[in-house]
Amino acid sequence: MAKYSIGVDYGSLSGRAVLVNVETGEEICSSVLEYPHAVMSETLPDGTPLGVDWALQHPQDYLDVLSHTIPDVLKQSGVSPDDVVGVGIDFTACTALPVTKDGTPLCFLDEFKSNPHAYVKMWKHHAAQKYANMLNAKAEEMGETFLARYGGKISSEWYVPKIWQICEEAPEVYDTMAYFVEAADWIPWMLTGNYTRNSCTAGYKAMWSKKEGYPSKEFFKALNPKLENMVDEKIGCPVTPLGSKAGEINEKAAAMTGLKVGTAVAVGNVDAHVCVPAVKIDGPGKMLAIMGTSTCHILMGTEEKIAPGMCGVVEDGVMPGYFGYEAGQSCCGDHFAWFINNCLPKDYYDAAEAAGMNIHKFLRSKAEKLKVGESGLVALDWWNGNRSVLVDVDLTGMILGMTLLTKPEEIYRALIEATAYGTRKIIENFEQHGVPVDEFYASGGISQKDPMTMQIYADVIKKPIKIAGSTQGPALGSAIFGAVAGGAFKDCFEGARVMGNLKDTVYTPIPENSAVYDKLYAEYEKLHDYFGRGENDVMKRLKKIKLEAKGLA
Repeated sequence: MAKYSIGVDYGSLSGRAVLVNVETGEEICSSVLEYPHAVMSETLPDGTPLGVDWALQHPQDYLDVLSHTIPDVLKQSGVSPDDVVGVGIDFTACTALPVTKDGTPLCFLDEFKSNPHAYVKMWKHHAAQKYANMLNAKAEEMGETFLARYGGKISSEWYVPKIWQICEEAPEVYDTMAYFVEAADWIPWMLTGNYTRNSCTAGYKAMWSKKEGYPSKEFFKALNPKLENMVDEKIGCPVTPLGSKAGEINEKAAAMTGLKVGTAVAVGNVDAHVCVPAVKIDGPGKMLAIMGTSTCHILMGTEEKIAPGMCGVVEDGVMPGYFGYEAGQSCCGDHFAWFINNCLPKDYYDAAEAAGMNIHKFLRSKAEKLKVGESGLVALDWWNGNRSVLVDVDLTGMILGMTLLTKPEEIYRALIEATAYGTRKIIENFEQHGVPVDEFYASGGISQKDPMTMQIYADVIKKPIKIAGSTQGPALGSAIFGAVAGGAFKDCFEGARVMGNLKDTVYTPIPENSAVYDKLYAEYEKLHDYFGRGENDVMKRLKKIKLEAKGLA
């Protein structure tokens, strides 16, 4: 009788489950649930207004994913719960929530339903930026060595700026919560009754090191005296290696999901990092770009190197025995969707309808006919700030070279090219600091459905691009870790070899295109450094003026 595992992937807007045959890697079926509350960036459900750069979610949506998608894949497939050996989950990170000692989210409590700080702060919550700035300044002042492992800057997207914001702005929430827990750890807790802390989010998002642990109590006290014992009081859990078992499905979770009591549940993981075994990566020098609303770049190396502007280097942070490196771009698919949703004239929509095409495909059909450099445009990919290598969420987007003759498809293509330039910048930054990037892989929705974009990337980075064989890379990766936790494989390397999947498609650089892109990239680099490294802070000045005009400065 065949055996199966289930991977549950929590993205920015939806959660999905995939049922996978552990002997063949075949994806039997999947199920998706869009989050009913989506992303709360303007108001809470009761109408309570939010400030600038807030991004919250409702934890009930995450539970709804479990109660909807897991029963659905079991029903679709007809697979018996007895034949499911394990479950793995992954999440966007740092996405964290304040909870009571038994794991109840504070926003479930009547007294906190109107308090924004009681809800989930998702990864792109940037309202804690001033705390990130102060943290970085204090770390430099105190000569903290951990800072170098994260490229010299800690982002507002990470754990400590977010919990510090709660401590300062909502002390009642800070005092009441037993833990400020990563959603990647909260879901296994809800499934098993065991609270675990996975090494991936601890290492990349909470400044934990396998050798050194967390930063010192003295450092946290210097931020705010109430944070001195934060690790013991608000994390309160030892770090557990990836591939370990968090526990087993308990009776409450069995009733919610239809799974059998006692089914193994892997410790949580991050959506990007868990994709690595899903594309059969099993060693160093192979970069994976997970391309969705944002892009995350994951790479393994054999030794620890310091690359300024990287998101982090964590020993055993991706797969055991290697140093895992992370970088990323805060805006990719969001970038393209913004343009389509806000900047296209009605006649483009009419023409797309007449051609029987959706607007995305129609616009691509026009953009792919353009020669490289034909538009005369170059753009910066900072519509949602810069994650790597500048680590600055206050940077904004820019397009240069527009005229009265500029067409929408030219702007659209320039925005795509900008994200490719950003990826090349990340690759070159690693290579310049002793971390080789010999091969390039891509996963995520864009890699699966947008050949034009993938060819542009290949031409810009001048490396062949291998494409994930699964449309659900994180869920497949989680299923691999779930199978390992359930005893189907001795480790994640064996699981990757059996269950990982790549397409036959490989995008190869076109030399004549790459030659022109070298010229355009040189212009991108000049703009990147001019606006991003302090020579002209006009973007930040404009943002300040905007806040002042809205009465929020």
